[in-house]
Amino acid sequence: MTHSIPGIAGYESGEATFAIGLRPQDALALPLGEVLQILRRRFGHGIEIALSDAAVDIERPLKDLPPEVRSPRSGERDSGWMRRSNVVGVNVRTVGDLGGLVKYAITLPAAFDAVQLLPIWEPGVVKSLYGIAGWNLNYEFFSNELHEYAPNLDTIEKQVRVTTNLLHLMGKSVGMDVIPHTDRFSEMALGTPDLFEWMKVRDRQIVDHSDGVAAEAERAVLAWLHDRGPAVDGFDAPSDTETLFGLDEDVRLRILFGTPEDRFGRIDRRVDLIKYLKWFGLEPVPATMGVPFRGIQVDPDPAHTVVDGHGMEWPDFVITEPEFMSRVFSPLARYKFYERLDDNVDWQIDFDRPRTAVWDYVCRHYAAVQHIGNFDFMRGDMSHVQMRPDGVPEVVDAYYDILGAVKTYIQDTAAVPWFAYLAETFLPARDVFQFGEELDHLEASLADATIGDLQSTVVGDHEFLRRFRRYLDDLATRKTAPAFTVMTADKDDPRFDGFYRAGNEVRLFTALLLADMPSYIGLGFEVRDVHWEPVENERYTKLFVFHEEGESNIHPSKARFSDHFIWGTNDELFGHLTDLRVFAETVLPNIAGSTTQWLLPPDATTLRGIAAWTQDVSSLPAGAPRYVCLANYDVERDSGYFGVPALPSDSALKPIFTTLGSDRLDPAMVTSNGFFHRINNLAPGEGRVYLVE
Repeated sequence: MTHSIPGIAGYESGEATFAIGLRPQDALALPLGEVLQILRRRFGHGIEIALSDAAVDIERPLKDLPPEVRSPRSGERDSGWMRRSNVVGVNVRTVGDLGGLVKYAITLPAAFDAVQLLPIWEPGVVKSLYGIAGWNLNYEFFSNELHEYAPNLDTIEKQVRVTTNLLHLMGKSVGMDVIPHTDRFSEMALGTPDLFEWMKVRDRQIVDHSDGVAAEAERAVLAWLHDRGPAVDGFDAPSDTETLFGLDEDVRLRILFGTPEDRFGRIDRRVDLIKYLKWFGLEPVPATMGVPFRGIQVDPDPAHTVVDGHGMEWPDFVITEPEFMSRVFSPLARYKFYERLDDNVDWQIDFDRPRTAVWDYVCRHYAAVQHIGNFDFMRGDMSHVQMRPDGVPEVVDAYYDILGAVKTYIQDTAAVPWFAYLAETFLPARDVFQFGEELDHLEASLADATIGDLQSTVVGDHEFLRRFRRYLDDLATRKTAPAFTVMTADKDDPRFDGFYRAGNEVRLFTALLLADMPSYIGLGFEVRDVHWEPVENERYTKLFVFHEEGESNIHPSKARFSDHFIWGTNDELFGHLTDLRVFAETVLPNIAGSTTQWLLPPDATTLRGIAAWTQDVSSLPAGAPRYVCLANYDVERDSGYFGVPALPSDSALKPIFTTLGSDRLDPAMVTSNGFFHRINNLAPGEGRVYLVE
């Protein structure tokens, strides 16, 4: 009986927006057919519509989809909704497959109104999701359960569509990753060399990185094709590079590598071509981050060279004149979006000459994926990589930033004005990346919100308070909204265990109850165990972004022994966060669209660890309740007494919630002493809410 499953009865009846008390690992253990029956009892015939041929027909225009599965944002005139959205990031690997994502979604309350999927394409080196190997969707996410339940869902494309259909039906916006780079030897790079920058490497030296190397790579690809023959029958190898690279891309990739269905055959062909090119020293230039961005060399330390299972050597690369944050991502290659100055003799980019065909290529492909998944927003990967040394130019044109270009292209071509852009940036101090203020760059690139870097701090420490206050100031003045980020997949890593040993309840408390600030949280936070020392890599979502092998699966090793994510069993944290999410469900509908009025803002001087906020009365509907939220970000000490100012002296504060649990809630009303409302104490890391009466 499904009603024996925690929270299902209330979810099916509509009394709750999620299965209260159902742990994610227990949801994943349910048969998918049972979960779909639960959804059917809640949403009725909408489930049949979501699974129907008409709703998963990839050839059908999105505007013709049944109303039940259209985006919950389809009534929005622009992408501004992202400035208030609460986003959950999900790596599909951690839930097994797309069917697992549907199961996980029933544990998410309405407050989490958006789900962002980590990359969904075939991965390259070490199976890295962010080093995509081609435009084919990742077949490891195919759900046999979905296919058995609905035989029409027989392709990964249809399953991506049906998953977003179901999430839309559940009221969730759904986002995809957009990545301005690929695996360094991806099908994109090998199949269309001119999209990338190439170099020639001999005896651990870069001997040529001129523009002409790309044409040399094209000739080598053609020679290899003549030697090996086409991958599929019925095609002859073209006689010249102009003919080969003038073919439609789908045709060219079939000739070079094989059909999309022949996954392993395509990998074998690609590896063979890589070995051929490396014999001639031909390689795409690796992607970089951090000033000066350009000018690289092979790492002179031979210890920083890996030999793979095919006998190929893979040395690391380094910036020739490194500065703070300089980094080379040796397994990745960034698209060549601009021409080079002086035949690239000094590694200089000519920003006045955008390579418009490359921009169009990237935009078209991501628009095609947006259509497949009917996605509502994008997370822009590595949005902080702005390579212009002088920062944002005086005139910002359509070729300033590829991520902004993808956003506007999709908005225009798919007729989805609500398609939003969530940026991956760290909001560092000015000139850390030496292009001025990062928010200037984000605004110019049309980012609606940014993940920021609050997750890289310990709750209550000086850096946390300083960043939080700065984010609030920026939120009030900038077009790109900094998010209150709780955790990302990148930060669920043994190196960052110290961030999450305390203060987890007040993190989520703040993220949910600041109604006019976006938030981001990674899957698994709700049950994450406290780790006083590193544990198995299978317990960290970060280690599921890629898959390395080794003799140990304990940090500093990044290897995994298993493909199964091990969920935490922190029942105390799960209970507290469940209570918080239930409470938020009762409050948030009353304050949706409100503007925060700060009573005690986070103290940028870090002398005070408390904060207090309410809602501006003018932003609330007439007669709507008003709440005062208090937070003690000091996770070691009681706050002691403090005054809450700026409230009407004739008002009383009725306590209605604490993150400590209902049994710890003092029912005493708080009245004004004529000057302020006196709060006697907040426990370490406590969040508390009062109703203003």
